[in-house]
Amino acid sequence: MIRFLITLALALTGGFLFTLLQVPLSWLLGPMVFAFIGSRLLKERLRPEWPSSIRDTALIMIGYSIGLSLTLDTLRQMGHQLPTMVLMTVLLLLFSGLIAVTFAKLSGLPLPTVLMGCIPGGLSQMVILAEDTKGIDITVVTFLQVSRLMMIIFCVPLLVFSPLFGGVHEAAKAMTDGSEGAYWAALFPGIVPLAIACVAAALLAKRIKMPSAYLLGPMIATAIIHGFGVDAPVLPSAMINAAQLMIGTYVGLLLRPESLKSKVRMTLLAVSSGIVLLVGAFGLTVLLGKLHAIAPATAFLSMAPGGMDQMGIMAKEIHADIAIVSCYQLFRIWFIYFAVPPLLRLIFKRIGGGSGTGTASGTAGQQPLKSQ
Repeated sequence: MIRFLITLALALTGGFLFTLLQVPLSWLLGPMVFAFIGSRLLKERLRPEWPSSIRDTALIMIGYSIGLSLTLDTLRQMGHQLPTMVLMTVLLLLFSGLIAVTFAKLSGLPLPTVLMGCIPGGLSQMVILAEDTKGIDITVVTFLQVSRLMMIIFCVPLLVFSPLFGGVHEAAKAMTDGSEGAYWAALFPGIVPLAIACVAAALLAKRIKMPSAYLLGPMIATAIIHGFGVDAPVLPSAMINAAQLMIGTYVGLLLRPESLKSKVRMTLLAVSSGIVLLVGAFGLTVLLGKLHAIAPATAFLSMAPGGMDQMGIMAKEIHADIAIVSCYQLFRIWFIYFAVPPLLRLIFKRIGGGSGTGTASGTAGQQPLKSQ
């Protein structure tokens, strides 16, 4: 409990400080940075600890918020863009593969290990697959996945809130919105049965092993309930900020660079590959904007190689089309979950990586990575 309270204090301090500094997504980035720093500086008995159940609670809240935007008209519109979704996902994965080949040559690490670490948007799936594949360094895979995720979470807001994507005006509009009190007044008692439905949907999705269960279950349930005409209240910004804190703190504690060999070189390569991946995502954003009449900020968040929860939060903050962002991110999650693992096993078999049951060595510290 003491370690948890210390972590909460660090997260709140980071959130308030980043808010004072007017950093975009302050309640996501502030707790993430302060939790990471605290985990490096504090002694073992005071080292930050953040239960995954708290992160799961935040995902349910974000899933509910995203589900409100998934109307039948939006889904029909996205059905017309299905070929584009396939094209963009394949191009992003091919680009990630090229980055992995370059990274492997520069670092001297085996290509299978680096390839699993460079696949975007599938942290839990890649870690689980790494545990079941012989010859894979799970520590390296986890470091590459988490460092990319942290970099995306930190860099993407700075880009989408910049004049490059026109996010400054919308962000200011959102911050000066005076409807916060009305949102709280409309929240109860209608939110109670919806909250129960979202929790039940999350548990069901987890039971049937749906990827990102605590996000997708509530999102689908909310979209269905809202689609039948049930009045679903919008969550106040304070609750969204709390969800950001829960997720940001969790992500900040995932990165463990002390377990790596050649820490400086690996960190530089990981940062470089993340930058190149962002450049590639920007190129796909331009292509997506030419194929469909989609706003630049919406297109970039749709292509950004991060998690759907983080991209959904950013889309909500800048008033982007959250439904389009969610659909593109969701499609990539499902594609990675179903198509990538068997494809990687085939590649590893051809290049001599082999497959089978991995050893338990080096995996004890990976329990918080059960789901994303």
